[in-house]
Amino acid sequence: MIYLDYAATHPMTPEALAAYAQAAALPGNPASVHAAGQAARERLEEGRARVAAALRVDPRTLIANSGGTEGDNHVLLSVTRAWQDARGRPGHLITTPTEHSAVLAPARALAAQGWQVTYLTPDRGGRYDPAELAGALRSDTALVSIHHANNELGSVQDTPALAALAATRGVPYHTDAVQAPGVLPVDLTAWGVTFATFSAHKWGGPRGVGFLYVQRGTHLNAITLGGGQEGGTRPGTQDTAGVYAAGVALTHAEQAREVTHAHLSALRARFEAGVHSIPHLRVNHTPDSSPKVASVTLPGADGEALLMNLDMLGVAASAGSACSAGTMQPSHVLTAVGLNEPDARATLRFSFGAATTEQDVDAAAQALTQAAAWSRA
Repeated sequence: MIYLDYAATHPMTPEALAAYAQAAALPGNPASVHAAGQAARERLEEGRARVAAALRVDPRTLIANSGGTEGDNHVLLSVTRAWQDARGRPGHLITTPTEHSAVLAPARALAAQGWQVTYLTPDRGGRYDPAELAGALRSDTALVSIHHANNELGSVQDTPALAALAATRGVPYHTDAVQAPGVLPVDLTAWGVTFATFSAHKWGGPRGVGFLYVQRGTHLNAITLGGGQEGGTRPGTQDTAGVYAAGVALTHAEQAREVTHAHLSALRARFEAGVHSIPHLRVNHTPDSSPKVASVTLPGADGEALLMNLDMLGVAASAGSACSAGTMQPSHVLTAVGLNEPDARATLRFSFGAATTEQDVDAAAQALTQAAAWSRA
């Protein structure tokens, strides 16, 4: 199998697997005061410190959780609840139509409760104009939530500029940055964001582990009730092995990031050249997007058939976000940037990782050529 679905999940690296096994062998609960518990606590905090170093922040600003979905929900639901409790009425939220469903679903739920939601307008490449955000900010805006790198198009936002605009109005800024670490530079302090969400399985760590960054001096209420773990913001027994393995994986990913970025850029260019001869094929990603992602549309083809044919030919790709795969609905990201529904359904995402080879890309391009011919026959 040629695996080209790294935007969905980056397979655990050998270093992360070894770290996970080592930490999982520890018997203690990291909240326990005995020696076994403190040994587990030491591994937990080492993992957190490694992640913090890679993201350029203080370890105390990172809440360990289950991943990007929990982090996105935590920010949107907690911030808006606190804003409404303080004022006795719903307020205003700014986000985008190309967000992950972990942001869009809470936004829709808030709208049903009386919140006003403004969705900014993307350009064809999925990028947002800071000037539009400036014009959308209001006196009752409680939160701005805009992703850093899109999971389907690889579009990269000017997060520092967007966050700075929100800060001028005293509005907290949240970014879903799960697709960035290990490929794009991340410096949360320089970005100036209030909140940022991450998932370890996007950089070669374990699934079901993530981190929520909360800027120093910012209070965030828990949205679940229980014990006092994670400073009282996220109750529940911490995943010692998961956090430690996530930290080890991100340390290695960050050390190799510049080499990885160059490698992925070359692979994507090679892939584009390899599929260039497919009739009517269109490329959706832009040259300045994350090189991790290649999005191509084959008008007149059936996306589901394309994926099945690719799978039979030994290539694993995606029709878009793994969280919406199998829904048979056109991608909300693609329709937001202007694709019609038939073209959105005829679009595939190929995503690359450090272990992807030129031979993998060549074989995938050949397989897509064959799959397209079968699908259009």
